[in-house]
Amino acid sequence: MTTSRTPGSTDLRVLRPDDWDQWYDNLLRAFGGMPESAEERELWKSLTEYDRFVGAWDGDTCVGSAGAFTFRVTVPGGASVPAAGVTGVGVAGTHRRRGVLTSMMRRQLDDVRSWGEPLAVLTASEPAIYGRFGYGLATHSLSFEIDTTRVRLDVPAGTGDVRLRYAVPAEVLEVCEAVYARRVPERPGMLARMPGWAPAMVLDPEGERGGASPLQCVVAERGTEVVGFARFRVKPDWDVTGSNSAVVVEDVEAFDAAVQGALWRFLFDIDLTSKIVGRGRPVDEPWHHLVSDIRRCALRKRDALYVRLVEVGAALEARTYQAPVDVVLDVEDAFCPWNSGRWRLTGDAKGAVCRRTEDAADLALSVRELGAAYLGGVSLAGLAAAGRVREVRQGALAEASVAFGSVVMPWLSHGF
Repeated sequence: MTTSRTPGSTDLRVLRPDDWDQWYDNLLRAFGGMPESAEERELWKSLTEYDRFVGAWDGDTCVGSAGAFTFRVTVPGGASVPAAGVTGVGVAGTHRRRGVLTSMMRRQLDDVRSWGEPLAVLTASEPAIYGRFGYGLATHSLSFEIDTTRVRLDVPAGTGDVRLRYAVPAEVLEVCEAVYARRVPERPGMLARMPGWAPAMVLDPEGERGGASPLQCVVAERGTEVVGFARFRVKPDWDVTGSNSAVVVEDVEAFDAAVQGALWRFLFDIDLTSKIVGRGRPVDEPWHHLVSDIRRCALRKRDALYVRLVEVGAALEARTYQAPVDVVLDVEDAFCPWNSGRWRLTGDAKGAVCRRTEDAADLALSVRELGAAYLGGVSLAGLAAAGRVREVRQGALAEASVAFGSVVMPWLSHGF
């Protein structure tokens, strides 16, 4: 079935290729109406999976949009789990408060369940929107502004053995993607790059540069092997005292500490620049331990990936746990009631089983909090301290909090 009714005589239907331009224009208007380059528009059109995207229509006019890319996300333990990457969500200002968004979210989660995908993930334009649909904030990212005139970098042994060379970003895209692919299993929250997505990593429309240079790239090599890369721009800023230009970091990936050190030392030492700025980086990135003065790096944390458990049992079985756990979770899920009820989770670092049970609950929480804790970056104990998780059996909270944790902090590696 491809069509359903929403309140206010609005039709909700699967997106058709002939309707894409109007659907996309509605989305752009919902986000302020700023036009995108022809290159960007063509890329997003090529990535659209029509049978996974829907539009709300008032007669012949598109008034709502939502989609779900096919993704795989790394979870604690290193498994790559199918996840619907929710995207393109917008409602025309003329059709607010008519239930259009709710109907699209209802349809989408029903679809995701029918596709057999245990997770849905998204980044939120406004954090307040998606909690009522069961999405929990699971990862954070850091922005920074490093004063490289005052901050020094103490690089690890072996850094000098790494050779760097400039390269045209598009010409080394394949080898950089190979580096990225090796990194994906190492950190929860990272997305395996699906077919067609690699060109988005070097998309470089002039209107998106913010006055900075075209995208630049250096690759790191040991012998003949590419072991890391950095993509960046330089944003010029000159006054009577000279250059106050900034290095704008887009991507840094490296196989080990020495490669990390070589790439960051290069970024610190670019001539005629006095600061490095970046955003969307991991909250535990290694360079934090190499700088001489972390205060002058102006770190700022913000929300990143929101996670929704579409099938609680399958999702909790898909990851591993860093300590043995045997706990009964009483889950509340009003929007997807098939998840509501008690689940016994038994697991360790080798695997897990999660099944429905009639046993007494050890912890009580909503699916939103379960999504927040799922990737290991948000503590169940912290959520309990905020009144979001209730401990029923004494000791269960500490047991589950340790088990749900992750050795490295989760991180969303690229937007969608």
